[in-house]
Amino acid sequence: MIDLKLKVNNYGTVNNHSNLASTNNHIKMKDGHISKSKDSHSSSKHSSSSEKHRDGHSDKPKKSSSSDKHRDSHSDKHKDKHSEKHKDSSKHSSSSSSSTSLDKHGSSSSSKSSSHNSEKHKDRHKEKSSSNDKLKEKSKHKPSDSSTVKSEKSSEERKKERSEHREEKIAKANVVKTEHTSIKTDSKHMNNMSSSKHNSVTSPLSKISPSKIKREPMSDDDIPLIKRKPDDVAIKKMKVESDDEPLQEKYKAKIQAEKLKAKERREDIENRKRKAEEAIEPIKKKKIKKEIKNEVESPTKGRKKKDNEEQQTIWKWWEEERREDGVKWTFLEHKGPLFAPDYDPLPDNVIFKYEGKLMKLSQDAEEVAGFYAKMLEHDYTKSEIFNKNFFKDWRKVMSSSEKETITDLKKCDFRDMHAFFTEQSEERKNRTKEEKLALKKRNEEIQAEYGYCIMDGHKEKIGNFRIEPPGLFRGRGDHPKQGMLKRRTQPEDVIINCSKDSKIPQPPSGHKWRKVQADNKVSWLACWSENIQGQTKYVMLNAASRLKGEKDWQKYEVARRLYKHVDKIRATYREDWKSKEMRIRQRAVALYFIDKLALRAGNEKEEGETADTVGCCSLRVEHIKLHPEIDNKEFVVEFDFLGKDSIRYQNKVPVEKRVFKNLQLFMENKQPGDDLFDRLNTATLNKHLHDLMEGLTAKVFRTFNASKTLQEQLDLLTNPEESVTAKLLSYNRANRAVAVLCNHQRSVPKNFSKQMENLQNKIKAKMDVIKEGKKQVKDAKSDYKNLKTEKAKSMYEKKKKQLERLQEQLCKLEVQATDKDENKEIALGTSKLNYLDPRISVAWCKKWEAPLEKIYNKTQREKFRWAIDMATPNFRF
Repeated sequence: MIDLKLKVNNYGTVNNHSNLASTNNHIKMKDGHISKSKDSHSSSKHSSSSEKHRDGHSDKPKKSSSSDKHRDSHSDKHKDKHSEKHKDSSKHSSSSSSSTSLDKHGSSSSSKSSSHNSEKHKDRHKEKSSSNDKLKEKSKHKPSDSSTVKSEKSSEERKKERSEHREEKIAKANVVKTEHTSIKTDSKHMNNMSSSKHNSVTSPLSKISPSKIKREPMSDDDIPLIKRKPDDVAIKKMKVESDDEPLQEKYKAKIQAEKLKAKERREDIENRKRKAEEAIEPIKKKKIKKEIKNEVESPTKGRKKKDNEEQQTIWKWWEEERREDGVKWTFLEHKGPLFAPDYDPLPDNVIFKYEGKLMKLSQDAEEVAGFYAKMLEHDYTKSEIFNKNFFKDWRKVMSSSEKETITDLKKCDFRDMHAFFTEQSEERKNRTKEEKLALKKRNEEIQAEYGYCIMDGHKEKIGNFRIEPPGLFRGRGDHPKQGMLKRRTQPEDVIINCSKDSKIPQPPSGHKWRKVQADNKVSWLACWSENIQGQTKYVMLNAASRLKGEKDWQKYEVARRLYKHVDKIRATYREDWKSKEMRIRQRAVALYFIDKLALRAGNEKEEGETADTVGCCSLRVEHIKLHPEIDNKEFVVEFDFLGKDSIRYQNKVPVEKRVFKNLQLFMENKQPGDDLFDRLNTATLNKHLHDLMEGLTAKVFRTFNASKTLQEQLDLLTNPEESVTAKLLSYNRANRAVAVLCNHQRSVPKNFSKQMENLQNKIKAKMDVIKEGKKQVKDAKSDYKNLKTEKAKSMYEKKKKQLERLQEQLCKLEVQATDKDENKEIALGTSKLNYLDPRISVAWCKKWEAPLEKIYNKTQREKFRWAIDMATPNFRF
């Protein structure tokens, strides 16, 4: 038996284990542990030899325990019938179950050794013939497949019946084996190993169970070759094992080796899983790191998510149908305006002196005196008009005793108060980080409470929800009312506008609103009148709101429609230059100036109430000079007047001869202070324009000419071959042409010289670096020609790219310097926000791939969100 075992081992694991079982029986018999009868032992031998016989004759994978199981089941059914043979039958069943275990293992792994088993066919038949008598004796314990078969059948009939029954069982076993082996996993083998260990108490052969012997937990494709190598080595070692070594120790060593290998397989599986997870984690971490880096580099600094949420809730009102009935909203709810905080009296150590003597002021007088003390070093306090108006209004809030004492402003000493306010200002500038964060949080809370309203189910941002605090009026230019006291606005001065079904805003404690109304034909939320000029102040929505956006969109659409009518309108006012009526001639000449020079129409003003600013319709004779010829140009009109915000307009413009003759006619017999267009005002001019085109006003001409100029200048100045930096310079130059047309000037900034000096220093330093870079490139090129190595070539390319980057940086600095110098007296923002159709700029950026952030800042992009969404690269004004 031992020799047979070693032969089978050369062809496969299955035969090895099958013989191990037989050898195990032999060992137990030697040790005196087996007390079975000769019949039982013969049955075991027969089972083994029969199994080998089947292996030799079958072409397919075989083996099933169904034959033994069938005998077991019939043995159970006929227990009563064969009660006297019960003991022998139970022994036989035990032996059969051991053979069954071996059969199962053979079914899972004997396909490789079936061809080798056929060579031993003769030996097996010898064993079979020697055991036929024993099978006859054992068949007494096995009932027939049919209950009607009689026990008197001959031995030849029983052999034939058993062979047919065996073939049927083999066919069934093939199906069972195929399904069984396909679903086995490594974990099942481990469980079977542990269970077989438990069953070893009842069956000696169970120590070598099929689940233990099988060492293929997964397919060969899943296990690297290096991992399978130890198993192959172990099998080779088994071939050369010595026969002198006790078999029981061999089995124990093999079982321990199996356990060790199973443990190694488990650890190997866990290691592969861990490595797979570790291979995935770096990718995830890398992505997270990249996202964090993007958030750090983003100008929003961590507010990217918040901005995305806001973008998801954007109200695309421009995609909805517009209302033509004049209704602005159907539902409006808000919290009302935010009033200025009450006055906080000065500390006792802050004093006011009059004629060098300490004087304690009343709270109202002290508050107004503080307004003046804050401006003590400003140019306004040197103005006679400012001082006169301030002192007059200050005395109105003084007590009777203070009025008697304080009679001359020049005798007042505000220096101690000024020092206190200066110190407070410095403290605010030097706040700690915690204080700044606390203030920021407080402002955000106020913004959340008062800075938004609900309009037609959408949350809209409010523009100016804070009411101006009291102070001294400054005005622009030499305003006649500068220095006057702006009183504190009280809730009793404020009118609230909201829906009837909304929650009415509550006034401050102890106060009430002047009026609460629900007028959906207006867009303001609250209003009040200020005391300086009697103007009405409004709380309006933010520039990015629907109402503001619709108004802008409509304004630019009207300006675009003017394209279709402008030729006809120009022909009309040219004909009117020859009209017999002076009124029509004046209107035609004024319209010519508004069209060609983009002048504001101008409004009538009460003398002494505002600064002396004029527009086209309010020009006086003193504001123009006529030159029949100057600077080799004929019929030149020289303008010199103060426009809006007291900005001076100076321009020499050649005009058509008939316009020049009409101006001479208009100026006849008039004084310098007389109106040039004495038979014209803004209202009559706009009425005439409305008759020419619906919605047309003098302001539309200004918008039309500004946008048209920008479009033409961009087409003229943009060079497709230039860099983005150069294209942006071209855009600013086009914008500057519009600003000059609209007379959008500004004073030169105080620190302009310092800024230009710093910029020139940067340019000079960059040029020095470029000079050194050129030298390095030249040296690297020489080295490459001499050495002809990859390293030298790489160094040359590197130095060359560095030089290109430096030259680009120098170009940007030079463009920045040029742009800053050209725009030092020009304000580009006013025309960009109020007179230029934003779709022109958006389309230009999309067409030339220029960053829109260089044209509009974040607030401006929110204002023109509608234009950014609807404008295409091919948009034309």
